[in-house]
Parts: sequence; C-alpha cells; structure tokens
Amino acid sequence: MATVVTVDTPVKPPVSPMLAKSSPTIPEGDAWRYEPKWDGFRSVIFRHGDDVELGSRNSKPLTRYFPEVVEAVKESFPHDSVIDGELVIVGEGGKVDFDLLSLRVHPAASRIAKLSKELPALFVAFDLLAADGQDLTALPFDERRARLKAALANAGPGIYVTPLTRDLPTAEYWFEKWEGAGLDGVMAKKADGPYTQGQRTMIKVKHERTIDCVVAGFRMHKDGQGVGSLLLGLYDDDGALHHIGVTGSFTVAKRAELVDFLAPYRDNAAQGHPWAEWANLSASGGVNAPTGNRWNAKKDMSWEPLRIELVVEVAYGHFQGQRIRHAASYRRFRPDREPQSCTYAQVVPPETVSIVDVLAES
Repeated sequence: MATVVTVDTPVKPPVSPMLAKSSPTIPEGDAWRYEPKWDGFRSVIFRHGDDVELGSRNSKPLTRYFPEVVEAVKESFPHDSVIDGELVIVGEGGKVDFDLLSLRVHPAASRIAKLSKELPALFVAFDLLAADGQDLTALPFDERRARLKAALANAGPGIYVTPLTRDLPTAEYWFEKWEGAGLDGVMAKKADGPYTQGQRTMIKVKHERTIDCVVAGFRMHKDGQGVGSLLLGLYDDDGALHHIGVTGSFTVAKRAELVDFLAPYRDNAAQGHPWAEWANLSASGGVNAPTGNRWNAKKDMSWEPLRIELVVEVAYGHFQGQRIRHAASYRRFRPDREPQSCTYAQVVPPETVSIVDVLAES
C-alpha cells in the first residue's frame, strides 16, 4: 500500500485537475492562450516544507514511483505550493515516450529505485494553483501563468515550464512540427479563466489520421452483451501480423449488430491463426500480440480469434513504436480491401524533434 502524504497547502489534496473538451480545430482569438499537449501522467504536485505529494488525475498517489521528482520539487517549488503539470520521460531521439513512463509504476521498491536512475522523469508545469500560502485558483489564467514563470524561474534539473504562445500561427506550427517530439497536439486556455477543478473548460486539439487494419479478433463487452472491441493488426515487411491496438466504444446497438456480423468469421478461426500461440510469440519478442492489462491485472483480457478476412478503417492519434497510442476510433469496414494490403507502409512517422528544442521555447 502506497503511503499518502498529507500536505498542508492552501489547496488541499486530492485535486481534480481541470479538464479539456475535444475540438477538430484550434480556437482563434485574443482570448486564447496555446500550449503543447504533453503525453504523460497528469499530476498535481503539492509541496509543504519537505513534504511532497504527487497526485494523479484519478487521485491515485504517484509519489513513491518518482523519488527523483520528489527531490527536484524540494529544490525548485516555492513553499506551500500546488502546481499542475505532466510527468514525462524522454526516450530515444529526445522524444517523449509513454511506454517508458508506464514502466515506472512498479510494486517493488528496489525496482523503483533502479528505474529512477535509469529512466528519470521530468515534470513539465503548466498551472500554479497555490504558492507561499495563497490560493490562486480564482485568478485569471494569465496571472497564474506569470506567477508560475516567476516561481520556477530558477528551477533546477527535472522541473520545466511548458511553452505558451498567444499567436495562432505559432500554435499551428507547434501542432504540425512537435508531433515529432512525441507530443499529442495543442491545448487552448482562456486568458481570463479561473482554475475550475474537474470541469472541461480547456480545449484540446489532437492529431488524427485514418488507417486500414486487419480485424484479427474481438473481445466481448464487460457486461457480456455484445462486442466490446475489435483487435487490430498490421503486417510487417516479413509478412508477420502484429497486434497494434483495439477499437471500441461502440453504441449498445452497434455492439449487438457486431455479434451477428462477426459470427461467420468465428468458425474455425483458431486454425492457422497467426496469434494462436500468442503467449509464446509475445514472450519471444517476435510478434506483437494481445497481452494482459498491466494497470488492472484482474481485468478480463480474454479474446476470441477471427478468420483473417476482415479489414476495418480506424482513426488514430499517433503510433508509439509499432502500436497505436490510445484506442483507435472505429470508422467503417472496408470490404474492398484485402487483409494482406494492411501493412506498416501506411504509417508515415513525423520528422523527429528533440524535446530539448520544445522546452527551449518556454
């Protein structure tokens, strides 16, 4: 059981972070401020003297997993302060790497200590909720931002302030260019807006593309009624089919419809299926295949194979390695496409950008 530190700050933990609603375009006008959208663990950090608590979006304590961040906070944060931001890890090529960040959540203290040195996390701050004993949440965002910059002006290693611009063309450039640094898109915030806990008062604009995938299997919905998700695959240059993610979030009607639609493809599906021995293949490192849920070991991750005959078009944000980051959104089945045509050649990675160049803009 993780130890929860009770930190005596003007804004008391737990804090429900201010949230965002999605938009297909970046809002325009003098009322908006723009920031890059980070792809990490959202964390509201509390500091009172040497007591530090790293809260998460779902109020799960993160403090024990990131001892290097705790020490950096003691060096850099003002006293009695609360700062909202994102925990990230920089991987190969200077890109933000969510998979490496996920490795840091481990039950063994010895493993945590080891990874804190091998895969140190950074904290990128983007809002100041309290400082020096003052609750700042009612202040306009522009004033909170100015105080955040001043509070962290002399921050030590591991603590950064996110870039911000008032200029829409700059935000559009960031949206296109900084995907290569592993960022998710752009956030827009009202200049005069207060910090509203748990409310969707920000705007997020994320990258979205479509891709045609093999439908290699499915999972039933957790309520046992209908299909919950489709398992997606792409072929590599050697002809091996890799599991790249899932698409789900179907309506109740669509879940029921898919049961009947998929029924013919369930017959004799296991015979010769490329993932029939997925556990061994996954262990060998030869092929990406469906695995368990590392965040919830008790979650039922059983799945049923389908004959390799169906192709589906899905929308996605970006790839992390050989897999889609986050769940893909269902668009339509593609009876005009052959499964063998669904290859990684469809995926065009963005030009790599170092996170050092991004943070230099702050």
